[in-house]
Amino acid sequence: MEPSLESLPDLAKDTHKETKKFFVKLKNKPPKDLDRSMEKLHKAEFAKTECLECANCCKTTGPIFTDRDVERISKHLKMKAVQFEEQYLQTDGDGDLVLKELPCTFLAADNYCMIYDVRPKACSEYPHTNQKKFQNITDITLKNVAICPAAYNIVEKMKITMEKDFYQIKKSRR
Repeated sequence: MEPSLESLPDLAKDTHKETKKFFVKLKNKPPKDLDRSMEKLHKAEFAKTECLECANCCKTTGPIFTDRDVERISKHLKMKAVQFEEQYLQTDGDGDLVLKELPCTFLAADNYCMIYDVRPKACSEYPHTNQKKFQNITDITLKNVAICPAAYNIVEKMKITMEKDFYQIKKSRR
């Protein structure tokens, strides 16, 4: 099922409890091949996903900007890093540099990123479903499934695939 942006928050809410329970199980006993499985699911989903049709992440959430991001982007924009920070960023409650406003200032009307080649690391890695040691980022993934249809699809396929594996492990121990 391909969730629409309109239905995604409700779908994510409906599966939240189940997904959270699954992620707890995953954290406690991650499969040996978890990263490889996630990479496969990620690649398969993004082979058929066109982010430019959505850009919901850019419209609804802002990335954390690292010092390297600030340096790289400000240089690209021919600005001083301090000037870039003052114009576009603020410090959030966790002490992280984030955008002052959403949607992202650098998102064009056609959903293209105006700083794509130098975008923040958090943007280039989003939705993080192919990150190493996936079991360590399940909290952020739980949030991302309500924002990114691809993340939602990956997690739903992951639950189906890995629940079978969990079942097989339990069965073989009997």
